[in-house]
Amino acid sequence: MSDVKRPNKRAEKAKETRRRIRAAALELFVQDGYGATNLQDVADRAGVAVQTIYFVFGNKRALLKELVDVTIAGDDEPVATMDRPWYTTALSADTAQDMLRAYVAGATAVLERIAPIGKVLEAAVASDPEVAALWPHDVDPRYVVQQGAAKALAGKPGARADLPVEEAADVLYGLLSPELYLLFVRERGWSRERWESWVGETLRSRLCRP
Repeated sequence: MSDVKRPNKRAEKAKETRRRIRAAALELFVQDGYGATNLQDVADRAGVAVQTIYFVFGNKRALLKELVDVTIAGDDEPVATMDRPWYTTALSADTAQDMLRAYVAGATAVLERIAPIGKVLEAAVASDPEVAALWPHDVDPRYVVQQGAAKALAGKPGARADLPVEEAADVLYGLLSPELYLLFVRERGWSRERWESWVGETLRSRLCRP
């Protein structure tokens, strides 16, 4: 029985170590910047040997890549955004208004998570061109997500019949962008609730019938 449980304990310990390293990296990248943070700093903050970080992630770029991906997802499970419960549940709503209400709530939770890492990633790309190569350039994953939502919205009662799916996707892409979220919440001091209410009303006025 102990032989069966031991690998699970080792796997859980490895996942916890990985989480600690990511948490330490996020704190330091936000506090000091990606370029100014070295892996020894991260190791000291996480309470691990720097060799552990090299063994687990390989290098600082790979650590940043996983940190961004996990922050967007909300956990380290290998589940794509379009397969996540918040997304599939929102898209299965009966009406366009109900879908947008649920979709904005889920998207806002994602925006709230990625807000701290957005500026870090922007600065990292500016200082290290190889960072940008970590993500695909032939397609924008965020647009693909919004396009899927726009297609689902088009077939629901209450959606504007005269609005092309491409335009609806563009509207979702623009209004539910990290840049706009940060502008209102961080720069203008809006609460999450105020943002969610405003962006929901704005989307419904543009994408739904009066």
